[in-house]
Amino acid sequence: MNIHIELVKKWLADNDSVTLEELESNEDAAWDATIADIDDDGVWTAMAATVWATMAAAMADWADDKAQRYKQCAIEAIEEYEELTK
Repeated sequence: MNIHIELVKKWLADNDSVTLEELESNEDAAWDATIADIDDDGVWTAMAATVWATMAAAMADWADDKAQRYKQCAIEAIEEYEELTK
């Protein structure tokens, strides 16, 4: 399993279990992994999930409707990742 996806799943299960700083660090690491293996679709979707989760967490306090849409995008990216990596 992808460590970046796992952190996003942890955050989705309990938003208080992962800090915004952890999500931002996870996003940076996912970008690095994508650059290292640019042809892997699974790596791209994992990176997308980290971006959506970080955006949702960052907006949670002041734009709840957008935060919820971004959270849904993270969920959909995880589903796509899981489909790609079956």
